[in-house]
Amino acid sequence: MENTMKYNWTISNLERRTADGFIQVAHWQCTGVDGELSSSVYATVSFEDGDINIPYESVTQEDVLDWIWSNGVDKDAVEASIADRIGVLKNPTEASGTPW
Repeated sequence: MENTMKYNWTISNLERRTADGFIQVAHWQCTGVDGELSSSVYATVSFEDGDINIPYESVTQEDVLDWIWSNGVDKDAVEASIADRIGVLKNPTEASGTPW
């Protein structure tokens, strides 16, 4: 069976110091979609002073995604976790309800 899973990584918010624009925290989300099924992970990553050397006004989403992946977010593990959850949705092992 062909893998039709698509992943979308986004940065939903950044927390920064107003004095110097240093980005302290990135809020990220990864959503996996396979047909009509989807699952997502949302989390944050904190940065140490010196981790980021691009002025706030010049930072792109791609920059921040690279930073989160190099600061402890395992991209492959997150995507595998999402794929596993969608696999359970496709082939449930438990159900609830009533027979009537």
